[in-house]
Amino acid sequence: MQEQNQREQWGSRAGFLLAAIGSAVGLGNIWRFPYVAYQNGGGAFLVPYLVALLTAGIPFLILAYSIGHRFRGSPPLAFRRIDRRLEFIGWWQVAISFVIAAYYAVIIAWAVRYAGFSIQQDWGSDPEAFLMEKFLQVGDVGTVSEYVSGVFWPLVAVWVFVIGVLALGIRHGIQRANMFFIPLLVVLFGILVVRAVTLDGAELGLDALFTPDWSAITDGSVWVAAYGQIFFSLSIGFGIMITYASHLHRRADLSGSALVAGFANSSFEILAGIGVFATVGFMAAASGVAVGEVASDGVGLAFIAFPQIISTLTAGAGFFGVLFFLSLVIAGVTSLISIVQVVVSTVQDRTGLARIPAVLIVGGGIAVVSILLFPTAQGLHYLDVADHFINQYGVAMAALVIVIVLAWVLRKLPMLQEHVNATSAVRLGTWWQVLLGIVTPVVLGWMMWDSLRQEFEVNYGGYSTDFLLLVGGGVAIGALVFGIVASLFPWRRSDDFQPVDLPVAERGERT
Repeated sequence: MQEQNQREQWGSRAGFLLAAIGSAVGLGNIWRFPYVAYQNGGGAFLVPYLVALLTAGIPFLILAYSIGHRFRGSPPLAFRRIDRRLEFIGWWQVAISFVIAAYYAVIIAWAVRYAGFSIQQDWGSDPEAFLMEKFLQVGDVGTVSEYVSGVFWPLVAVWVFVIGVLALGIRHGIQRANMFFIPLLVVLFGILVVRAVTLDGAELGLDALFTPDWSAITDGSVWVAAYGQIFFSLSIGFGIMITYASHLHRRADLSGSALVAGFANSSFEILAGIGVFATVGFMAAASGVAVGEVASDGVGLAFIAFPQIISTLTAGAGFFGVLFFLSLVIAGVTSLISIVQVVVSTVQDRTGLARIPAVLIVGGGIAVVSILLFPTAQGLHYLDVADHFINQYGVAMAALVIVIVLAWVLRKLPMLQEHVNATSAVRLGTWWQVLLGIVTPVVLGWMMWDSLRQEFEVNYGGYSTDFLLLVGGGVAIGALVFGIVASLFPWRRSDDFQPVDLPVAERGERT
């Protein structure tokens, strides 16, 4: 295991911030937020969304940063150093990251192919049939899976690139990649947004997105949707920010960094909403239908609705399509790198392996699972169910356990607050403990209850109960079981360390 003074550090605060923003800004920013906002009050949704960011998102980011920075380790090691009984939470997060990385990569591979398809609009007049039948060759659940070579090769390329970046390390790999890709993403998506808002009918989509339905403010489900979007968008519960913060300098500004990362992520989501709904408005006007008939989210938005829109453009269709799908690729890759880094860092801490062997073992292992399962006729079904269950009952549940244990069981928030205030420009007060100890667990608990209620009312996606239990229950329960079992094995190397705890004389000084 690497001692804290040997742990590789970020080259600069800007490098860390761009990496944190790169992790947060992912596929969900582009294809989830706009539709969630549209469905939950339009412009009025921004009120609960902003409240959720300030009362739960940023406070939890600060919590994650403080854990990683003070205890200098990957999630299992950091939680072990807080209290050995908490090690299972860290391993639970590692398992969650493993599962998400395995299927997240295949969506990036689809976007890579679709960037090429955009040039000549190879999907033809029926993008849905092209996606499901010709490209993914989706089969019914339970049928014999066939390998899909059109997905296989770009997926291999994605994994080769991600493993290559990770092998170069924190400073020369992850930091440099994000310092190149995040500005590039902003430029590409900015061009796309400018083009989108100049399309005929763009105002229809923007009116649909931003016209406030103030009655939605009193609807509890709208507030749940706002908090859910914030939690999933900011990579909370993955262990990513704990891992990234463990590589920060001793005098890092934790609360200030959380504010920058949180608001940058939300700003990109709003930018994405403008671009997506301006384009949707154009499609609605061209088709003579209401915006609601065109609007969608997830795979349907990216790989069915947008190809339809691109084909409708009279000029620059190929350029517009390449911009959109390259933006998806970049947003996805920067997030995937951060997810895999959680597992890599854990293997290094647990075994003492050097960087490159750890990356090859971890990256190669996740890549094998990813390549075996998802470029098949069953791949879309596995992805859909695994994504739903690991997010609802993995990411969100892990976050709930963390705040309850640290706030109420072990009462560690005062210690972590003091640590943050020792170096941060924005000082935390009692309000931070109240938000994490009361607001966050109440909201997460309500989300869990509401989600479980819906599971028992109707089978998710219309899948059979057996399939949902096998795949969905398998990844959600399996991740927790793995975390518990992994925490039972003793560490072969000493985990003694001196936590980053500034002397009282240095507190309040800034660098």
